[in-house]
Amino acid sequence: MDSLVLCLFVTLLAAVGHASAAEDVPWSQNYVILYGQEHTQLLNQGKEIQISMDQSSGSGFRSLKTYGSGFFGMRMKLPNKDTTGIITSFYLRSHTPKHDELDFEFLGGKTQQYLLQTNVFTNGQGFREQRISLWFDPTTDFHNYQILWNQHQVVWFVDDTPIRVFKNNNKIGVGYPAQSMQIEATIWNGSWAGEPNWSQAPFQAYYQGFGIDGCLAQNHTIGFSECSSPTFSWNGVKYWKLDSQQQSAYEDVRNKYLVYDYCLAGSKPPPECPSNQ
Repeated sequence: MDSLVLCLFVTLLAAVGHASAAEDVPWSQNYVILYGQEHTQLLNQGKEIQISMDQSSGSGFRSLKTYGSGFFGMRMKLPNKDTTGIITSFYLRSHTPKHDELDFEFLGGKTQQYLLQTNVFTNGQGFREQRISLWFDPTTDFHNYQILWNQHQVVWFVDDTPIRVFKNNNKIGVGYPAQSMQIEATIWNGSWAGEPNWSQAPFQAYYQGFGIDGCLAQNHTIGFSECSSPTFSWNGVKYWKLDSQQQSAYEDVRNKYLVYDYCLAGSKPPPECPSNQ
């Protein structure tokens, strides 16, 4: 019943959500291999890529260009076997000594029940993990994962449902991602997540949707100075906060599927957490 209610929310959100201007283009138009070339394979006339991991190596790809704001998305289908210790990801990252980063990380397990972990790094500082259990099986079909990033907020979406919000709280001394970033997608072994069952290898993940709806950054360290213009749709007032339907769906996810939140882990929540605002 819970999943049915959430599906109704998703239907409503799809009607009012972001209409991405990004076209469905071949992978090679916007991306290049990051590592593990021999563990990648282009499919469907280059509009889908498989990345894989075995005991010798993982693999990944990154965007050719760097962005300073945007509404970034990709469709993913995850490995459908015992994925203990295997992390499949989609994220934004700056390549600076004290980097910014916005993560989708899918934490594998002995069954196909993944945990979805999101995280925020600002000036090299992370430890802002949240984890949710998903209300669907992410291994049987492609699902859409998006990150909205502007000067007001970062929002993570799963199939148009907001699952996390990180507000710009610079005014109270909280770091906020403002460095220009590349889009990356990888599959790798997280030693902290358990020892993989290599007899199950190769672990294969599939990605689609390679158009990019973002502001190209000319300066590789500072994003917002050149990418905060309201002429970009994702910087408009509509995207400064969740609307009422999005807020209801977001609260529904937190109430039913949240399994870990760094804001609730310590005796004193960090200043950016809702209880302190």
